[in-house]
Amino acid sequence: MIETRGLTHRYGDTVAVDDVSLSVPDGEFLLLVGANGSGKSTLVRHFNGLLEPDEGEVLVNGTAVRDDLVAARTAVGMVFQEPRDQLVAATVGADVAFGPENLGLSREEIDRRVAEALAAVNLDERAGESVHELSGGERERVAIAGALAMEPDHLVLDEPFTGLDEPARRSVVARLRELHADGTGVVVVTHDLRDVLGLADRVVAMADGRVVLDDDPQGALADLAGLNVRVPTAAGADDDPGGVGDVADTGTD
Repeated sequence: MIETRGLTHRYGDTVAVDDVSLSVPDGEFLLLVGANGSGKSTLVRHFNGLLEPDEGEVLVNGTAVRDDLVAARTAVGMVFQEPRDQLVAATVGADVAFGPENLGLSREEIDRRVAEALAAVNLDERAGESVHELSGGERERVAIAGALAMEPDHLVLDEPFTGLDEPARRSVVARLRELHADGTGVVVVTHDLRDVLGLADRVVAMADGRVVLDDDPQGALADLAGLNVRVPTAAGADDDPGGVGDVADTGTD
């Protein structure tokens, strides 16, 4: 479980997250939604100690993050909105292997995780390519594969579909569905529900650094229109990756 208790974070005089208490149970698929500047990205960066709260605390599996960063970062995998922030190796395969290698796993286990993670994002034939020659969307897929290879308890993805083409989006959505079915907790930070609403157990919306909505997906829809979140107009379309149908754009970032 991930828990924040009275979490407040400031950038100078600006309050980015304001007294947020939130629990994310094991195995839950949570959508954390809101417009740019609502505080959602700042909030999730506390989940594995990338940021420290000015007030309050964050716990992962009952342990304060500040007391055991290694445990928090093993349990909570993070995929940033900008993939350049987390690519660390020269080639695709080496980058995806970096995290598992640091866990001290066997070569056989590392190779298995790398192969499965790259296949999940349709990059299984490109392990030897330089990360510097990839497009922005391809770098995003490598970053997602790197997080998947860690096999964390919770996978947190910040706007994961930015820059992805349709086949890549469908592949990532399918992998998230499989992870959720296997018991991995998934947190998707987004302002656009088109791909993922059909996968979610719960929707939490933020505005001005505070949680303003916490509901099941269908219950949340009626209250999202004023929060600059793209919401579906119908559910259950077969050709939609998340099973959410067409979308009405109520205003993006």
